[in-house]
Amino acid sequence: MTACSDASAALAEPVAATAPVAAWWLVLEQSGPWGAKALTQSHLDPELGAQLDDAAGAHGGRVALVRRPRRHADTGGPVSHRVWLAWTRPGATRLLGGWTAEPAALGALPWRAVEEGDHESVLAHLPFLRAESHPLLLVCTNGRRDVCCATKGRQLVQQLRDRVVGRVWETTHLGGHRFAPTTALLPHGVVHGRLDAGTAERVVSHARAGRLLPDGYRGRSTYSRPGQAAEAEVRRVTGAAGLDDLAVDRVDALDSATWQATVSHRGGGRWSVSVRATTLEPARPESCGKDAARPVSYRAEVTTTEP
Repeated sequence: MTACSDASAALAEPVAATAPVAAWWLVLEQSGPWGAKALTQSHLDPELGAQLDDAAGAHGGRVALVRRPRRHADTGGPVSHRVWLAWTRPGATRLLGGWTAEPAALGALPWRAVEEGDHESVLAHLPFLRAESHPLLLVCTNGRRDVCCATKGRQLVQQLRDRVVGRVWETTHLGGHRFAPTTALLPHGVVHGRLDAGTAERVVSHARAGRLLPDGYRGRSTYSRPGQAAEAEVRRVTGAAGLDDLAVDRVDALDSATWQATVSHRGGGRWSVSVRATTLEPARPESCGKDAARPVSYRAEVTTTEP
């Protein structure tokens, strides 16, 4: 059977506008084996995992478990766990990181403050967090969800671990298994797919210089899928390269498959973008082991430009 990522690549399936949607990310180190639903199927207290997952879903965020590239999945876990909170909105990106011996403390986060980007309220509840300036790269490696993530994701992690020391972590789920290996760059929420080691390393080096690498760009998690499509198209048309150059100001649904988006540049300029959802042919597996399906792709076109 052809792997889902190989089938997708052979069909030249577009990767744009396929990123998960999350305005903020909570990242928690949890070593040991992961199940398909890792937040409730790992060494993490399943009640805490479910609580965090529910809170993130209700407040526009996402929770990801991570583990160290050099630590085998079956070895004992650390006494302290790394924790990060990342906010992804252009102009308001921020990464807080720290250590905790009590992951249960995360359950007391002020979720409304997290949703609103109120860093001071978050720090009042989790004073062990500190601002971090270097980006974090998460690589999906969860074989319980998809074989491609296990094989291609882990291979990428092994290739990167000595190139991007301390900033590359295995993670549980980023969606889009058929684009494996797939990564998420925090705090910007920038998601890529079909990366090799050299390209992934450039994703990080570009981010450190404040730039976004267009190769394999799936989208920014800040936005809905139509918003991701609009932002990516304006980048393609204009060559905007700064991570925070563009902002999707609004996305209006015209019908169930058409949207009109407005994208602006922080240095001036505004674009109206038409986005349409289309069903791709032929059918292909969206994940290894699943039946073939016809995925939705979002096609964007800049319709008007304002100086």
